[in-house]
Amino acid sequence: MSRRTTGPEIERLIQLLAKLPGLGPRSARRAALFLIKNRERLLVPLASAMAEARDKVTVCSECGNVDTIDPCTLCTDPRRDRSIICVVEEVGDLWALERAGAWSGLYHVLGGTLSAIEGIRPEDLSVGPLIDRAGQGGVKEVVLALNATVEGQTTAHYITERLKGLGIATSRLAHGVPVGGELDYLDEGTLTQAIRARRPL
Repeated sequence: MSRRTTGPEIERLIQLLAKLPGLGPRSARRAALFLIKNRERLLVPLASAMAEARDKVTVCSECGNVDTIDPCTLCTDPRRDRSIICVVEEVGDLWALERAGAWSGLYHVLGGTLSAIEGIRPEDLSVGPLIDRAGQGGVKEVVLALNATVEGQTTAHYITERLKGLGIATSRLAHGVPVGGELDYLDEGTLTQAIRARRPL
């Protein structure tokens, strides 16, 4: 039987940190201890930043990005090419493409991919709003920048079928994205090459 070595407040901090991606119980304990040791330099500013994010961050009603304004900074940027929409699975993928500077059009975040095993259906994703956006006129191409997984391929096929008949070109990322690869883990050069070498479906 293990003894509790800290108070409930520290235990709660550890438990919450352990829920973050890439952090298990052991890493969460180390992170919590580091934050506590650096209370004024890290813990206090982090708590303040998290409270501010909770109060101010919202999801863009047009593309699904997260920002402090709605529509988001990207959707309201007049320099963006509004005739092309890049479809990604998650906001992290959008951020990866932005870091690479590889895309100058608009985005659309699906919120995941279709998965029969996990019970994720088209209505669970932002597919309907994508079709509506594409059909409003002015959109010439939809680029499917989905991860090269079985679920990503299935989702790309489904969206392509839904876009048929709208007179809109569809393409997907090509060279540089390995099978099984996820956009958020790829380097900027690979992402840039994948965007430039996209091919029609």
